[in-house]
Amino acid sequence: MNTPHSSADTELQPDVILIGAGIMSATLGLMLKELQPDLRIAVVERLDVAAAESSDAWNNAGTGHSAFCELNYTPERPDGSIETSKAIKIAEQFEQSKQFWTYLAEQYQVKELSRFINHVPHLSFVWGESNVEYLRKRHAALTQSPLFRGMQFSTDPAELRQWMPLVMEGRDPQQPVAATRMDLGTDVNFGSLTRGMFYLLQEKPGVTFYFNHEVEKIKRKEDGRWGVRAENRATGDKLKLRAPFVFIGAGGGSLPLLIASGIPEGQGFGGFPVSGQWLKCLNPDVIARHDAKVYGKASVGSPPMSVPHLDSRVINGKKELLFGPYAGFSTKFLKKGSFLDLPLSIKLSNMRPMIIAGLKNIPLTRYLINQVRQSPEDRLAALREYLPEARAEDWELELAGQRVQVIKKDKKEGGVLEFGTEVVSAADGSIAALLGASPGASTAVSIMLGLIQRCYPQQAATPAWQAKFRQMIPSFGLSLNDNPQLVEEIRAHTGEVLGLNASVSS
Repeated sequence: MNTPHSSADTELQPDVILIGAGIMSATLGLMLKELQPDLRIAVVERLDVAAAESSDAWNNAGTGHSAFCELNYTPERPDGSIETSKAIKIAEQFEQSKQFWTYLAEQYQVKELSRFINHVPHLSFVWGESNVEYLRKRHAALTQSPLFRGMQFSTDPAELRQWMPLVMEGRDPQQPVAATRMDLGTDVNFGSLTRGMFYLLQEKPGVTFYFNHEVEKIKRKEDGRWGVRAENRATGDKLKLRAPFVFIGAGGGSLPLLIASGIPEGQGFGGFPVSGQWLKCLNPDVIARHDAKVYGKASVGSPPMSVPHLDSRVINGKKELLFGPYAGFSTKFLKKGSFLDLPLSIKLSNMRPMIIAGLKNIPLTRYLINQVRQSPEDRLAALREYLPEARAEDWELELAGQRVQVIKKDKKEGGVLEFGTEVVSAADGSIAALLGASPGASTAVSIMLGLIQRCYPQQAATPAWQAKFRQMIPSFGLSLNDNPQLVEEIRAHTGEVLGLNASVSS
């Protein structure tokens, strides 16, 4: 993917400008080219490679967030019942992602799919009587949905030792414990997936990549199109683009660009950056003995992004084992960003929501301060809650990605801190930005489907585009939660094509 040269006085005029070479832009670009092959697309990325920020394997949670094991998606209501709507929605969205990846694998005869997706069981693990009871109720509630059929629940230490031997070794036998297990779980290397999707995209006519280019300005022109000016970070040359549609999918860098666009819909949005760290296992014997993603419960008062997990990963063909995340604080919006990102993002339009959200989230601030102050002994103590016999010499600290949590205006509250993803678009659909973090990458396909329907409403309603939607995502327009047979059929097909079924049945 070479960066073409352009002179400073030449304005290039593609149909679509994608800012940021991450999973969101890759997904949107491929979808649009499938829907309308003659579209001309320009991809602008500030780094010299694709997927080097939030989509990179070491920066991304990589779970294949399907709500099988993430307990923060199923909160307990005041009456003791379990709220399952968010988990069901995310499970459906991940099924859409797998369908689109299956379509690409078949359409382009993609080989070596294990480079980006592998079977890894998803487990939730808790201890303490009240947490065991919560997990029991969660299991009962979720298994009412066909999307969670097959989920196992156990309090039997012998069975749990089979599921996760390292987690059970050295544990107090008197401690009440419980776990759920979904064999359908996956591990997804979103860095590898993103680069593979861009490889498919670059083979298509009318697609141009501009790496190492930092966007300096976004401005609406008199003809209604958007002018984008970027600078080549190596040479200082200017790049000028003008297009009727711009997508800002720059991870933590999206917020400043949205604000710079000046659209009314972007006014009042702020961002709160949170950095992450992992403990990475160095001992091959320990790595080999654990084969699961084991998610626990966040401590009382901790934010959703703090949910601890002991995570089997496949990165660049090699099995890895991570534990975390440990949160940190930096004023950068990107891992390779500037310490001025946060202060420069504060404007008159978003100052009030940011102050109010900050005042209402004092526990988050306290949590981050405590995390930053943690010693290596503190981090090891947290690991030993999941791996009682963990040794310090087997683990090292690894810096993860940078997340920017969304702060937005709220009529009632004044300002609220959001922990999900938010698509912000102009009223006429000519520009859109993706803000936020988890579950992000795992639900990229459904997010981009919604964005296309919002920003290309007339085309999306045509029989041709509707048929293409259904070809790419067979469950498009249907509720998987209401159709058990369709869930089975789709999972059987995607599992076969993506190489997951044999692993589950073995």
